[in-house]
Amino acid sequence: MGIDPELLERFRADLSALWLDDDEPEAKLGIALSGGPDSLALLLLAASALPGRVEAATVDHGLREESAAEAAHCASICAQLGVPHATLAVQLAEGNTQSRAREARYGALSDWARDRGIDTICTAHHRDDQVETLLMRLNRGSGLSGLAGVRAAGLAPQGETVVLRPLLGWSREQLASIVAASGFSAVTDPSNDDPAYDRVRMRKALVKADWLQPEGIARSARVLADMEDDILALAAEDMELAGKLNGDRFEYRPLARSAVYRPSIWGEIIVMIFDRFGRSISRSDAVRMAEALMEAEPINIGGIHASPSGDSDGPVWIFARENPRRSG
Repeated sequence: MGIDPELLERFRADLSALWLDDDEPEAKLGIALSGGPDSLALLLLAASALPGRVEAATVDHGLREESAAEAAHCASICAQLGVPHATLAVQLAEGNTQSRAREARYGALSDWARDRGIDTICTAHHRDDQVETLLMRLNRGSGLSGLAGVRAAGLAPQGETVVLRPLLGWSREQLASIVAASGFSAVTDPSNDDPAYDRVRMRKALVKADWLQPEGIARSARVLADMEDDILALAAEDMELAGKLNGDRFEYRPLARSAVYRPSIWGEIIVMIFDRFGRSISRSDAVRMAEALMEAEPINIGGIHASPSGDSDGPVWIFARENPRRSG
């Protein structure tokens, strides 16, 4: 197996920009390997760039008869590459299949990584995934958080395992060419061609829309992600400087640092306040709560009562757990 040296150097640079343990010889990198062309290309790049430092895992969701054979195929490829491999069988909870599969997948990968002493895993999300995600979320009217798209680095849901996506600058076509040149065969998931899924319909529509510039759309997602990070940083700083816990209440002064009307930042602050109460609130509801408070209207959402107050220093928003309703 040979990979173009320029592609290999590009991958090393992309990974190094994200992986904090890149220069630690003993640090291992986990690869989430489905066996499809994207994850197989990721495995081939990582195994070549970091010989002896890569391990892979394949999650078998048990949703298709072929899944066990596909996991075995992944194990065979890893054996030929000298990469340790594990197959992780999971059972899905009831509910939205794709959502439950994602939760189970990341949960299994996080447990595997912890058991293997691996702090960081990579997934094969690429530029075209990013484009599809952004356009799908635009179509649904998502806010800034949704339009920030797929992040290059983050934490696995409900876990401490770092998840990196070093291929966000690579196209699907580039990854397929790496697999084609390797001599290995990728598995084919028929759901990737099933028009019942929104992503498949978007992918097929993009093929016809040759006037769209994927790199430009992906660049917009990166800009929006930077903007969201800036807003989150401002919100966290503002909450610490203008908010305080007073007994079982949290008090926040919305105009302590600026008289500018800024519901988007207040919405993020309210999300953080809810988190302190062990509750969650959607960003749209958080903005709605901020707008109500600015109109001096009390409001209850998600078990939290927010009421407007004030003193000589200006308005104060008071948040507390909603009193239990009487029954009978």
